[in-house]
Amino acid sequence: MQAPTLTDVALIGGGPVGLATALSLAKAGLDVCVLERAPEAVWSEPPFDGREIALTHHSVHILQELGAWEHIPQTAICPLREARVETGKFRHPLTFDTNGRGVEALGWLVSNNQIRRALHAAATQHSNITLLDRVTVETVRQNPDRAVVHHTRGQTAAQLVVGADGRFSPTRRRAGIGAIVHDFKRTMMVCRMAHTSPHHNIATQWFDEGQTVALLPVNGMASSLVLTLPPTEIEHLLSLTQDDFNAQVMQRIGNRLGTMRLVSTRHAYPLKGVYAHRFTSRRLALVGDAAVGMHPITAHGFNLGLKGQETLAEEVFKNVSTAGDAGLASGLRRFEQKHRLATAPLFAGTNSIATLYTHDGAPFRQLRETGIRLADAFTPFKSVVTSLLMDRHTTPNHQAP
Repeated sequence: MQAPTLTDVALIGGGPVGLATALSLAKAGLDVCVLERAPEAVWSEPPFDGREIALTHHSVHILQELGAWEHIPQTAICPLREARVETGKFRHPLTFDTNGRGVEALGWLVSNNQIRRALHAAATQHSNITLLDRVTVETVRQNPDRAVVHHTRGQTAAQLVVGADGRFSPTRRRAGIGAIVHDFKRTMMVCRMAHTSPHHNIATQWFDEGQTVALLPVNGMASSLVLTLPPTEIEHLLSLTQDDFNAQVMQRIGNRLGTMRLVSTRHAYPLKGVYAHRFTSRRLALVGDAAVGMHPITAHGFNLGLKGQETLAEEVFKNVSTAGDAGLASGLRRFEQKHRLATAPLFAGTNSIATLYTHDGAPFRQLRETGIRLADAFTPFKSVVTSLLMDRHTTPNHQAP
């Protein structure tokens, strides 16, 4: 039998949070082997998938520190200057902006595939990172002194295995870790629409009867459309010709941005929130959606993933500094405690908001309208929420235009 390849950390899943984790651990001096199912051509140049990521100030700082931000074209970065929340035909929006905060943007919108491409480019330049594509993991053996990952390209032995393989993580399942799965019984469709009226760098989240709409600004006269509906209605929209689809979209959003036309592919994603019962096991840690898969209503899923991997890297570095072992249980316990504290309230609150704002009964509509009116009038609340949206614990070294 072929002897296993030795490394400090074996990382399963080369998505954006997985690659960020690899870069953070490599920056701490560890050797990291990333195992990814996709072929190199798709991994290095991922296609457009419809998703726009609202990056906080802290997330941009992390991407800068990891050397990924420099690989994102400036034309692909759109500053978010204001966010609005509306409900039904009640035209009094709850608004969040940067007034009096001394910054140009609440955050920055970047396409998911651009972030993936940038992180992959940064990882290829790091001598401590080995990238293996076209890998299917078969088993993970978690021994007291190390873990061994058996996969289609051989075996990899490591002090620590990190699962970053999505909200339905096979790594989590193999480790016997269960998860809370909240099925919202809705599907999210995302695409990019050109329009004749300017968006003024304003993002709008609109909870209408029977649908939830988000319009996220991208550079130029275009926006990302995020439409949440029952699965059968999304299937119908996906089947429409481009002209019929354009007409349907304009009708659904009330011609808010003038004449609109589809300028990208359309993509659909079932909405399911996932929260792992545990984030760690023996010589194993979960990051990103494998640990916490958020409903996109708060646009904070990727930001939480970045903060989670940052916490893991800090605790693993402490393990290595004190005992020379990246997979010690003490450090993994500290990571779990900190990440649970950071994510549990937000996961529960997000699910509650999603439930309240997607019910169309009269009491729910009245609660939404009253809640938005009161929240917009209560300045301290708006200030706290704006601070959470921006997450300025650190300031980016470069302000995107």
